[in-house]
Amino acid sequence: MQLFQILPYLLLPACVAIGYFLCILVFRKKQASSEKKIKHLIEESVKDAEKIKKEAGLAAKAELYQRREAFEKETQETKMELRLQEKRLSKREDNLERKMELLTKKERYIDTLSANFAQKEKKIDEKRLELEKIIEEENKALLKISNLSREDAEKLLLSRLEKELDVKCAELISRKITESKENAEQTAISLISTAIQRCAATHTAENIVSSIELPNNEMKGRIIGREGRNIRAFEKATGIDVIVDDTPGVIVLSGFDSVRREIARQSMEKLIVDGRIHPAHIEEIVKETEKEIEQVIHETGKQTCFDLGIHTIHPEIIKLIGRLKYRTSYGQNQLRHSIEVANLMGIIAGELKLDVPLAKRCGLLHDIGKAIGPEMEGTHAVAGADLAKRYDERPEVVNAIAGHHEETPVESIYTVLVSAADAISAGRPGARRETLEKYIKRLEKLENIATSFSGVESAYAIQAGREVRVMVCPDKTNDKAAAKMCYDIAREIEGQLEYPGEVVVTVIRETRFIEHAK
Repeated sequence: MQLFQILPYLLLPACVAIGYFLCILVFRKKQASSEKKIKHLIEESVKDAEKIKKEAGLAAKAELYQRREAFEKETQETKMELRLQEKRLSKREDNLERKMELLTKKERYIDTLSANFAQKEKKIDEKRLELEKIIEEENKALLKISNLSREDAEKLLLSRLEKELDVKCAELISRKITESKENAEQTAISLISTAIQRCAATHTAENIVSSIELPNNEMKGRIIGREGRNIRAFEKATGIDVIVDDTPGVIVLSGFDSVRREIARQSMEKLIVDGRIHPAHIEEIVKETEKEIEQVIHETGKQTCFDLGIHTIHPEIIKLIGRLKYRTSYGQNQLRHSIEVANLMGIIAGELKLDVPLAKRCGLLHDIGKAIGPEMEGTHAVAGADLAKRYDERPEVVNAIAGHHEETPVESIYTVLVSAADAISAGRPGARRETLEKYIKRLEKLENIATSFSGVESAYAIQAGREVRVMVCPDKTNDKAAAKMCYDIAREIEGQLEYPGEVVVTVIRETRFIEHAK
């Protein structure tokens, strides 16, 4: 019993000692394992350090190799540039040496030339002295022979020289005048050709009648109305004749006033679309259309002036410009004709360094008299000039309007240019229309004038009457006579015919020899 009671006290130190011993063993095992781990980590760190060292060494070697290559490459490029510069310098030195040699040669040549010139000058001086002595001796001999004093001989010589110089001057003046005419003619042809090429306008030929298509034939009866009251009311309101014939689906409006004919055409079309055709409605539609046409005329005049760059123009003149849209002359629309003349004037004035806006203004207003009614007397040129003067247009514009048909004296170069531009626009092929009968008669007259001359074998009017070719008998007419005949035919055509533009006369004289080989 006492042993069991003492046993725990004996076992406790033993357990403590065993525990301590076990702890020491565990600690030593842990220390050994940690030392192994540390040693292993140290070894791995050493290996990693060596690996990093090797990689750093390789990277350093690679970078060193790259830098060495770059340095060698730069060194090679520098060497190449130095070699090229050396070559260039050597070439320049060679060129300089050659130039120096050439300069030395030229200096030697110049020295030789100067020496030769000095010798020649010396010889010339000697010869001049000899000539002066000879001239003095000849003058003395002439004085003895002619019994004239020196002053009298000089007067005689000068009088002869004056006569010779007068003849030479006359010849020179005549030649210069001819050359200036030829140059002026060529310059004018060039200017006009350039203007025509740059200003190619279209032309619309208009008639004095307007046709209106009807939806059906029943509409004709509604237009005529009961006992013709509708058609009478329409003609009274518009001043235009309405022709209703047997032509199916068409009526014709006839009248010489283009503006009123346009009002009538638009009014009739509105009535046909509306369907209500009676005198009161006809008058209402016609008045409404008149206002619309007046607005169109005003807008057309303003737009035309704006397109041509013409400003500060009177409102009444703007209206008259718009009215030219509905006026024609020989089938040529007057507004388009005036615009074309204005453009031609601007181009020609620009070539001649003149006032282009003023030239365009003269060209646009040159036919403004054709838009004026019968209230003003005189030709369209005189009436247009009076109107322009009334509305404070410049004197150059007034004279260009009044004198473009040579009805008043020319006071400005713009008047001459307007005449030329007007002739170009009117004489352009297809610009104006004439009847077939008048056209054929004009061609026949051209051929008859040409064949009326003796020695003419045949004559043909070609190019729509703008050229006549004349064939002459070679055995009856020589070249000089043919040239004179060409001039006479042209003058005869000018005196007997009226035509737009110009007619070219070509006289052909030829000799043919024909043989047959059998």
